[in-house]
Amino acid sequence: MRPAVTPPSAPADRTARLAKSRARYGLLVSLFMITAINYLDRTNMAVALPHITDEFQLSATEAGLILSAFSWVYAALQVPGGRLVDRIGPKLAFGYAMIGWSLCTVAFFFARSFGVVIGLRVGLGFFETPAFPANNRLVSNWFPSRERGRATAWYTAGEYVGLAVAVPLLSLLAVHFGWPSIFLATGVVGLLFSAVWFKRVHDAPEQSPRVSAGELAYIRQDGEDTPAEQAAGRTESTRQGLAILVRSRRMWGLYIAQFANTSVLFFFLTWFPSYLVDEKHMDTIKAGFWGSLPYLSAMVGVVVAGWGSDRLLRGGMSRTWARKLPVMTGLCLAPVIVAANLTDSVPLVIFFMSVAFFAQGFMQLGWAALSDIAPVRLMGLAGGTFSFAANLGGALAPLVIGVIIDRTGSMAGGLVYVAALSVAGFLAYALLIDKVERLDA
Repeated sequence: MRPAVTPPSAPADRTARLAKSRARYGLLVSLFMITAINYLDRTNMAVALPHITDEFQLSATEAGLILSAFSWVYAALQVPGGRLVDRIGPKLAFGYAMIGWSLCTVAFFFARSFGVVIGLRVGLGFFETPAFPANNRLVSNWFPSRERGRATAWYTAGEYVGLAVAVPLLSLLAVHFGWPSIFLATGVVGLLFSAVWFKRVHDAPEQSPRVSAGELAYIRQDGEDTPAEQAAGRTESTRQGLAILVRSRRMWGLYIAQFANTSVLFFFLTWFPSYLVDEKHMDTIKAGFWGSLPYLSAMVGVVVAGWGSDRLLRGGMSRTWARKLPVMTGLCLAPVIVAANLTDSVPLVIFFMSVAFFAQGFMQLGWAALSDIAPVRLMGLAGGTFSFAANLGGALAPLVIGVIIDRTGSMAGGLVYVAALSVAGFLAYALLIDKVERLDA
């Protein structure tokens, strides 16, 4: 049992910084990797979809059902998934989930019908449920408030780095070895990394032999006794916790904006490769390489937003505006996506898409705002409700866009749909989130 520590005083802060270990950065590397694999396994379908659509002779609405099947069950289980994280801890919840979703991904290699593909997408959504509540819990446990913006940004960047690097490679696999090979390759990567996860990750810094007393004092300098708060949260019923969260205007502002954010994100994670192939008439390999640029832009956006938010906070800006400003900037900028409807120039289309996805990276800082607003003892449950709202957007966007394509013969209306939601998210942040401040402070 590690002895109790007291936060360093302001004059001793630099000494504490010099004396501390940096085990929390090792944890952040693990979060980056598992998030990259997580998103690779949920979005590999976007690369395979044009081939599956041709093989199974699917309509755009049926293709939209495949893309959204993941999100319906994923969204529905976010609250129990977040509660699971509170009860058994993020290490076990995320680790076992990773094994389950990786096996599901490998099983796509054997899928040869529309029904089986739908069933496996549902299974994938089921197993990935604890992902972001676990990420949020670990960042809240391992990082002081002043570093959570950057920490959130770096693990979230894993979503985009994996896609930017892998999408061109997966496109080559699909062309040369068939679309099932995509799922075999990505599923095996997840199974291999699960061994690393169980060996390297701990729920809290108090449990890690690599954390020095100095680093622990630095992490706990905000005065939040995270392990004790978590124990308190386990004795509070889910119903009681939900009542606290849904009565808060701040939480509703977070929910609405994250619904909009994830709608933009899921356009890029689902229909974007098909948009380049079908709407802008690129071949699969060309679409894979051009399509990596918006993913890289989103990675830059999320890192810049996280770094900028923490820098503003350290520079004396209020926590409210240091957290709100990047997200609102992203929500304001994302509607530029509709400009892609006005040109067939490949460089211009990619430019507009890159700007919109860069903006979406800014929106991802909503997780840092959640870490500063939600009650510590309910962090897993709050992450679950937040992720539930987000993934309703993720569930609806692919399906709505598929229906729009069948009705109009074009994806242009789909871009208008996600742009309009971004405007709604901006208004929610501006009008409903008065302060970024702990609800039970």
